[in-house]
Amino acid sequence: MHLVQGVLTIALVFPFCRKDTQLTLRQRWSQRLLGILGIRLQVEGPPVAPGCLLVANHISWVDIFVINALAPSAFVSKAEVRDWPVAGWLAARSDTVFLRRGSRGHAKIVNAEIAALLDAGRNVAVFPEGTTTDGSHVLHFHAALLQPAIAAGHAVQPLALSYHLFDGTPTSAPAYVGDISLGACFSATIGERTIIARVQAAAAIDTTVMTDRRTVARETHDHIARAIRSEKLRPHSGEFSLASTLADEETTQACKPSPP
Repeated sequence: MHLVQGVLTIALVFPFCRKDTQLTLRQRWSQRLLGILGIRLQVEGPPVAPGCLLVANHISWVDIFVINALAPSAFVSKAEVRDWPVAGWLAARSDTVFLRRGSRGHAKIVNAEIAALLDAGRNVAVFPEGTTTDGSHVLHFHAALLQPAIAAGHAVQPLALSYHLFDGTPTSAPAYVGDISLGACFSATIGERTIIARVQAAAAIDTTVMTDRRTVARETHDHIARAIRSEKLRPHSGEFSLASTLADEETTQACKPSPP
């Protein structure tokens, strides 16, 4: 029913809404989806800066809704997603930029689309690993995905994503990796009573000062990798203490787990 609501909102409401209203609706829809899935959002670090490129590690299809619940963003996705039933239609109408890999000419078009979104004060999110992991490590970053922000002089902000049980123990339940099917991943996710989605943000990188894309990619990769390593060393308590919760009070209450 929540998916149907999203489809109807995009089809019947979005055409008559201003862009900022569309972003608010998308954020609230994502927040409520997390609540339905039993996922609670925790945010650490500085606020997400408007009009910057968000760079995150990639673990799950849930990542998109975690980022949208925090800061509604346009995403860069492989072109094949456009042909997916329902999901492709939703993505296309949510400002997703579709990248056709291996085409330099198309890459220029994509870079221009990303730059235009950033120039308009929008956030654009990329997963420069190019694939998913189980969340225990971070793969090499493809620096070319950061070039549009650098060329347009917009900041790049790293976001380290991780998933935990209510006691703080890391969990790979939401990981959409390897041969696991979407159905099996979904079942594993909702099979946990509560999952904490933690986002550790770093200060945005000024690309008018740091202009080399490989250097920016290395800086963002190192921050995210350090954050992921720190999760392994963080002591687990009997209860998760939220540093920052969802802004929408109703959604926050919906996401609040029952006492263990």
